[in-house]
Amino acid sequence: MSTDLNGKPFSVPYPRRRLIRFLMHQLARFAFALLTDLEIKGQENLPVKGPLLIAANHFSFVDPPALVRIALWPLEFVGGAQPPHAPKSVLIIPWLWGFLRLYRGTGATEALKGAESVLRQGGILGIFPEGGNWAAVLRPARPGTAYLSALTQTPILPVGLSGFTEVFSTLRSGRRAKVTIKIGQPIGPFTVTGNSRQRREQRKAIGHQIMQAISELIPPEFRGYYSDDPAVREAARGTEVYPWTNRVEGQVLGEIH
Repeated sequence: MSTDLNGKPFSVPYPRRRLIRFLMHQLARFAFALLTDLEIKGQENLPVKGPLLIAANHFSFVDPPALVRIALWPLEFVGGAQPPHAPKSVLIIPWLWGFLRLYRGTGATEALKGAESVLRQGGILGIFPEGGNWAAVLRPARPGTAYLSALTQTPILPVGLSGFTEVFSTLRSGRRAKVTIKIGQPIGPFTVTGNSRQRREQRKAIGHQIMQAISELIPPEFRGYYSDDPAVREAARGTEVYPWTNRVEGQVLGEIH
């Protein structure tokens, strides 16, 4: 059982916000049918129950609603507390849904303990291993997804999202964007052993395995760091650098905003 900083049991109710999330799920189905030309592949790979980590690439602020669209079960999310690339007009959506907030560049202890609590209750958790959507090509995973999978012995369902960066620009031209959600086969759960350095290296390797599985579910030109094409990898050079390595989310030049 996860505990808070005082050693007391830490638990996030699962499922929660049932009515509002049910209504938003129905809205997602309607919105994607109306505004996009959506294709979903691999629905037969969706498990009937948890615990489960749904891990997807993250190129657009539309990605979380895309996971809501395919969900067959109550879905919890862990994500950045401050979506830096989402228009302010849509920020009410994650607020209404509710999610486990983490501040990038910190240990994210509370969010990870909340995620652990959800998984230990047999829950379904959506997570974007890259840790943000600062680029439109695939990047290495942050350690959180591998950590949660190994800690709770939870399998991971890789999901590839493509076309979602074009949804609104295409709508402005009077057309519906072609978007695809491709669901892979579950991988894991994973186990890590040894001292702290060895466990860290093992989680890093697991992260690469997760992202490799996701890369096979998106078009080759977007595979970035995980492409077999040297030209694609070269074009993606620099995107693998995590923007919050030396700063905390919301902190600019030593000031919190």
